[in-house]
Amino acid sequence: MPAITPVILSGGSGTRLWPLSREHYPKQLLPLADSDATLLQQTVQRLEGMADAATPIIVCNQEHRFLVAEQLRSLGGARPDILLEPVGRNTAPGVAVAALHLARTDPEGILLVMPSDHLIRDTAAFRRAIAAGARAAETGSLVTFGVLPTHPETGYGYIRAAQRPDDPDRAVDVAEFVEKPDLDTASGYLASGDYLWNSGIFMFQAQGYLDELEQHAPAILDASRQALEQAQADLDFLRLGQDAFAACPSDSIDYAVMEKTRRAAVVPLDAGWTDLGSWSALHEASDTDAEGNAVMGDVILRRTQNCYVRAESRLVAALGLENCIIVETPDAVLVADRGHVQDVKKVVEQLRADGRYESLNHRRVERPWGSYEGISSADRFQVKRIVVAPGRALSLQMHHHRAEHWVVVRGTGRVTRGDESFLISEDQSTYISLGTVHRLENPGVIPLELIEVQTGSYLGEDDIVRFDDQYGRN
Repeated sequence: MPAITPVILSGGSGTRLWPLSREHYPKQLLPLADSDATLLQQTVQRLEGMADAATPIIVCNQEHRFLVAEQLRSLGGARPDILLEPVGRNTAPGVAVAALHLARTDPEGILLVMPSDHLIRDTAAFRRAIAAGARAAETGSLVTFGVLPTHPETGYGYIRAAQRPDDPDRAVDVAEFVEKPDLDTASGYLASGDYLWNSGIFMFQAQGYLDELEQHAPAILDASRQALEQAQADLDFLRLGQDAFAACPSDSIDYAVMEKTRRAAVVPLDAGWTDLGSWSALHEASDTDAEGNAVMGDVILRRTQNCYVRAESRLVAALGLENCIIVETPDAVLVADRGHVQDVKKVVEQLRADGRYESLNHRRVERPWGSYEGISSADRFQVKRIVVAPGRALSLQMHHHRAEHWVVVRGTGRVTRGDESFLISEDQSTYISLGTVHRLENPGVIPLELIEVQTGSYLGEDDIVRFDDQYGRN
């Protein structure tokens, strides 16, 4: 059997899990469902030990590149190819670029396409299904994996198999793909035994997928090919061509190819799968107490049942509640009835329309050199806590509208300020005047922590002019 190249799609923003998931720190980069590993890391770990699995290809948003790379680095193993999408264009173009990338060396190689934000409890059952899918893909089928439904779910699309999908080790032809149904229709699907939930996991030969794109969505194939031809290496990443990829039509694999091809096959998947697409789904996937409550963090409950309560930074108390979702983060709190969790994305849309940062970032913002966290802000000043990882450095930069005061509370930093270069340690401070070129580095072996006080007429993050940056940022 040819090698299987996993393609892990990590471009989503996870708006339905706000406020924990944010556009610049989405759910696939978070540890969820009672695990210390993030969903992305769990997806990679699911492949460990598969004899036929090659090094994965990761397709991700360029805004997440350093977070993705750091999470993969912490797992060890071979370094994957990381393809950077300049803009989101749904799944069909991202997989097209990965297929073109593989087809350069192995056009008959098999791609295993997996979202990075799914939960699969039974790894052994998952691998058995993958083996069945690989056998079908090797003969030219475009394989999808249909989850055996356990209840009449209205939040998933469905797949109708051409014959009853009773054998988990065999692919069967797809009769049709069905949109998300209403409850009565979903109940009928469940009773018939002919329908499966559409998992969004696929297997096919690289060239086979490209051939189907050429027939059914040639504009996607042309734009994806141009984007790969224009791609440029950047540190550990491959940046796809900005203009070509931005011009690509946005479409899913399902709509662009799977619903149109005559070679679609489905393998039944019974492996404890969920896409964690809502707080209700995360509740169902979490460990619960005798009252049906899933609790994370510092939480006190009284006469409360079937609730998901998560406290990230402070005490949360809930009294006399049923079927509720409560999620607390340092800068936002969500309280929702479980029946309305699909509308969380509307809150995010409102935040975006109002230009509020809570849709984009947490109070703590990750950077390739470490992190910063807002502590206080008012007119003409703000205070941040900055942490620089050992051996890392901020860019050589200057600001047009603000000055900065730094006070070290832990570790030792090397400061470049104009023509000067000097060390500052705990309880020492320095001042960077407006317009002065400067850089902060951590030459030590422990994290450098400092308090930064910014003063000036404008304190936005876009008031940074970079002269040199080891991470390739503009």
